[in-house]
Amino acid sequence: QAQLVESGGGSVQAGGSLRLSCAASGYTVSGVCMGWFRQAPGKEREFVSLIGIDGSRAYADSVKGRFTISKDHAKNSLYLQMNSLKPEDTAMYYCAARTVRCGPRSRFTDDYHYWGQGTQVTVSS
Repeated sequence: QAQLVESGGGSVQAGGSLRLSCAASGYTVSGVCMGWFRQAPGKEREFVSLIGIDGSRAYADSVKGRFTISKDHAKNSLYLQMNSLKPEDTAMYYCAARTVRCGPRSRFTDDYHYWGQGTQVTVSS
């Protein structure tokens, strides 16, 4: 059974960095579309970034230039390097996997089949 486990969250001051990891099991990250989403208290879960089978990447405008998504096929893991963090980046971060290639709706939560349990990121000013 497919499983995703996030780690790497924590508390940092504004301007700091964190690297989130998502370990996958039950399938290989090289063969699926994967994404990062986040959800702040009282808000809907929103798209952060995705990476396709061919390595193509997409980012939300709010994180473009600050966050970098990547995959390590040998470790079967997904990563999100977050730099220049802002208080508005505070949220629970989730990784997600879609069992086929990314599509035109892959910025939406309902396009994904598997989700991790989330890791909390808190950025103080």
